[in-house]
Amino acid sequence: MDKKEQDHLKKEAAEKAAAMVKSGMVLGVGTGSTVAFFIAALGKRKNEEGLQLKAIVTTSNRSKKQLESLGFKVSELAEIDQADLTVDGADRVADNLDGIKGGGGALTLEKNVAINSKKIIWIVDESKLVHRLSGFPLPVEVLPISCEQNFKRFEQEGLKPQWRMNGDQRYVTHYGNYIIDLAADPVPAPHGLADYLDHTVGVVEHGLFLDMCDEVIIAHSDGTIEEKVN
Repeated sequence: MDKKEQDHLKKEAAEKAAAMVKSGMVLGVGTGSTVAFFIAALGKRKNEEGLQLKAIVTTSNRSKKQLESLGFKVSELAEIDQADLTVDGADRVADNLDGIKGGGGALTLEKNVAINSKKIIWIVDESKLVHRLSGFPLPVEVLPISCEQNFKRFEQEGLKPQWRMNGDQRYVTHYGNYIIDLAADPVPAPHGLADYLDHTVGVVEHGLFLDMCDEVIIAHSDGTIEEKVN
């Protein structure tokens, strides 16, 4: 699938999700190329239908800038109680709607917004679908103070850690931390691994989004849009 075709699929899925947004909602908006199409579709609805949202929170500066350029006011997560709906992309989605996220480095804020949402919809093209979580390194955000120890422990556990790099420097997250991508593939025992990472000192957050997603909107290369609901 070439980029042009993939972008067309992403746009179709994004527009389907945008049609589900209702005036008066508190909306969570994720980040990534698919979400950029979703934001554009929201702007179109704002202009053509007068869509008004009670509040919007987002998981990246890029999404924030795009939303503000379309006339939306963006709030901080701490300023809302709960989002009615959060729409985001995903790097991989398994048959049971568990996912891997964080390819763009925003996993900590993405998970915080997700956990404070009444409903979560992911929008993806069919290339992101897998039977079990695989085909994409699992991001783990770690504190610089103990990152070397974390890396060695992950090596000992056979998780095949790799530093995420930005040129010749380690990638630095929005919160000033590093990301270790775990290349063990497929992800071994996702719930067990999530529990292990949740209890590992120095780990800020990981990209396993388990038992969170309510619905996935999938754009297929044959032009069909599929909705999978948990």
